[in-house]
Amino acid sequence: MTVQLVEMREAIRQAIDEEMTRDPTVFVMGEEVGLYNGAYKITKGLLDKWGPKRIIDTPIAELGFAGLGVGAAMTGLRPIVEFMSFNFSFVAADQIISNAIKTYYMSGGRFSVPIVFRGPNGAAAQVSCQHSHCVEAIYSNFPGLIIMAPSNAYDAKGLLKTAIRNNNPVLFLESELLYNDKMEIPTEEYLVPVGKAKVVREGSHITIVSHSRMIKVCKEACDILEADGISAELIDLRTIKPLDITTISESVRKTSFCLLVEEGHIFTGIASEIGFEIQERCFDFLDAPVARLCQKETPMPYSKELEKETIPTVGRIVAQVRETISA
Repeated sequence: MTVQLVEMREAIRQAIDEEMTRDPTVFVMGEEVGLYNGAYKITKGLLDKWGPKRIIDTPIAELGFAGLGVGAAMTGLRPIVEFMSFNFSFVAADQIISNAIKTYYMSGGRFSVPIVFRGPNGAAAQVSCQHSHCVEAIYSNFPGLIIMAPSNAYDAKGLLKTAIRNNNPVLFLESELLYNDKMEIPTEEYLVPVGKAKVVREGSHITIVSHSRMIKVCKEACDILEADGISAELIDLRTIKPLDITTISESVRKTSFCLLVEEGHIFTGIASEIGFEIQERCFDFLDAPVARLCQKETPMPYSKELEKETIPTVGRIVAQVRETISA
């Protein structure tokens, strides 16, 4: 197998380009995806290659172009709808929730909606609260939606290709702060399955579960803990919904301690659901309550220093692990 060193943004672009080559029903639409090559240059060069019928620039009207995408999916096309920020998906929430997610059910299975909504989710660098919200906990409440959140270039490409081929609506949540991260990925085609978490790092003293950009932060924390003789097993969810609770439970039964790290807010977050499912399956194996480390209950500040105080950091993860296993 040959490999290539690519940025995460390039891995995503490759996934889109390869699926457009494989399937003529795949197309991209969103603000600035064409002439501007995408706000984060994900779609760089695709307009020149595929033309304006398959790389479609839209007005600043998320509700409108999300609805157009849903209608196109119902007629047999496979749209990839880019939101410049997933905060802007709230403008299109009615189309996502009421139509994309529910049409298959409400039509008695006559209409599938194979659509991917993708774009940056969560905090970036001083983009303040209207561009920093983590949306996964909100959308996870609705049946009929697949939610993916890759933490690296390999998973981003493999998961996105899987998402585009899926016959259900998918939210594909990226992190702006990971776009520049480089990683070796295969030059040959590959897919990453839906609903399968990955054990990023094996350990014996505590299980840490996270997703997206927080995996990178957790890795740094695990290195520090390892130097102190604490062996942490790190699990990357990759797919938030459906959730691979089996992999998580097997790890917790082994380590007997668990820390859930989430960039989103703590109240009714993804960690809340995972924590409940762990106690249902692993209660007798736990030597301490499941711990959570999430974003503080405040809108994201603009100040760089206040931003650091709001979200989980390496230092906070290390401190929380030590507190949890010593309880």
